[in-house]
Amino acid sequence: MSHRRVGVGLLVVALLVVSIPVGSVVAQETDERRGDTSEGGIEGPIEAFVAAQGLAGAILVLVAGGLLLTACVEKLISYLTRAALGLRLSLFALAIVFTGFEFDDTVLALVLSAGDLEGAALGTALGTGLAIVGVTLALAAVVRPFAVDLPTDYVALFALAPVALVPFVLAGTLTFVHGLALLGLFALSFGYVLVREYQRDTPVFRNSELGATIRSDGGVSVPALVSKIPEDRFVGGRAAAGWIWVALAVLALAGLVFASTLLEAGSEVVVDGLGIEGTVFGATVLTAILTFEDVLLTLEPVRRGVPEIGVGNVIGSVLFSLTGNVGVIMLLGDLEISRSVLTFHLPVVVVVTALAAYFFHEGRLKRWHGFLLGGCYVAYWVVSLVVFGGVPLGG
Repeated sequence: MSHRRVGVGLLVVALLVVSIPVGSVVAQETDERRGDTSEGGIEGPIEAFVAAQGLAGAILVLVAGGLLLTACVEKLISYLTRAALGLRLSLFALAIVFTGFEFDDTVLALVLSAGDLEGAALGTALGTGLAIVGVTLALAAVVRPFAVDLPTDYVALFALAPVALVPFVLAGTLTFVHGLALLGLFALSFGYVLVREYQRDTPVFRNSELGATIRSDGGVSVPALVSKIPEDRFVGGRAAAGWIWVALAVLALAGLVFASTLLEAGSEVVVDGLGIEGTVFGATVLTAILTFEDVLLTLEPVRRGVPEIGVGNVIGSVLFSLTGNVGVIMLLGDLEISRSVLTFHLPVVVVVTALAAYFFHEGRLKRWHGFLLGGCYVAYWVVSLVVFGGVPLGG
């Protein structure tokens, strides 16, 4: 048991290291809102290079970023599956650790909060939680309906994540103490899932092809379903194969972050070149780019027969965005909650998440479930733009 806990601890540290480059991306975005066009970190040189290539070059960068992102997601799925098998860890738990922690959103929250933009940070956290369900999960269900085999307590944690925010919002002003309480809820919810996974003798997804082959805490051999990648010839059979797969997964995650940076830098140059109006761009192109990574991390595992990773990404991301990420925002300053959060934005997140939880509980995500969740998300955008003049962006 201690070996497994040490393993997960090392994975979290590795993810924190990988997520560092994202901070510069977010800092640049915040500086632009204040009128400072200077760039720093990894995105500055990348965007300068892309801008120098002109509109055609920026479009090619967008294509290259999309292809790289797709390849990295494919590799991450393969490596996580093998790491779970080699280290006898729960694939579902491993997926939550690797894909559920939205470190880029945390950096964004810190930067915005430090700039006295806590309201924007809260809006982004709510927007992310809603987009994960209304875009990511919805598309996965529409493209490839799939069976779900989640314990009731996991579904309840997922459904209650936005509800946990209600008493804090009702307080009117969020403070440092509220932030600590939300971080505590995040630690308890994630810790509960991880401990439960360590103790399980049967897979979370018993009715998936992989789940029917191995136990939830791993196995001694790689099933035929996940055994066909070139790296198996060099890694398979080694004594430390499990940790080698973890290292490769970290590299794939780093490539994923870099690909996302290419997409963001390329999109900015394309928007400037085409003269697309900001709100229209945000409601279409930017939302698609921000959610593309999560869509792939949910849809591809489902398509390849390992829905543990996809659903782990959805549940982990929602739990993190609506508890831990909001808690981080409150650590740097107090925030007076606007009336629209209480009367519209948060209730929509609660309802849409509850709908998704009900579909999880039913045992299968159907195509019409995806259309309903996606329709709710589109309706939310329309009402937000027409009535409130804007909408939190998340992805």
